[in-house]
Amino acid sequence: MSTSMIVLLVVAALIIFALAAYASYLLFKLRDQNKLQQAAALEQQRKRAEKDEKIISSILIICKAMQEKQCDLSEGCWRLSVLLESMEEPLQKPTERFPAIFSLYNKISHMPILEERKKLSKKEKLTLDLERMGYEEELEADIFADIQRLIPDAENRQTTLRDLTQSK
Repeated sequence: MSTSMIVLLVVAALIIFALAAYASYLLFKLRDQNKLQQAAALEQQRKRAEKDEKIISSILIICKAMQEKQCDLSEGCWRLSVLLESMEEPLQKPTERFPAIFSLYNKISHMPILEERKKLSKKEKLTLDLERMGYEEELEADIFADIQRLIPDAENRQTTLRDLTQSK
């Protein structure tokens, strides 16, 4: 073999070695990047689970307060519907599973609250209160049935979420 051929083989071997080293470097970098992405995804999932766990805790408190008549049905349904819809990973089709809760919310959601309610005359407030109480009376049995279904669903989800947040 001629010296030029040997030189070419050595140069080719060096190029191949350099490319292999660079490819290895890129693979290690990619592996590290994937690990970082997985860690970020797990952290994001944990934060969502923590948020949902707080929401579920609030849902259970409101349900129990409604059962014990410590919370008006209207206020409870309003709060429950907002909480159920604000979950990152909602319970299975909440509007279909708990229709009375959402029905009452939809019937009263147009009614003014807080500062807007204070601006109303006594007659307007009374009219709205009578309307609201009529809806509550109409839906009361169905709302309590929804609450009876919601509590075990929420407790099961709470257990699942606690397992998720504690295992990470």
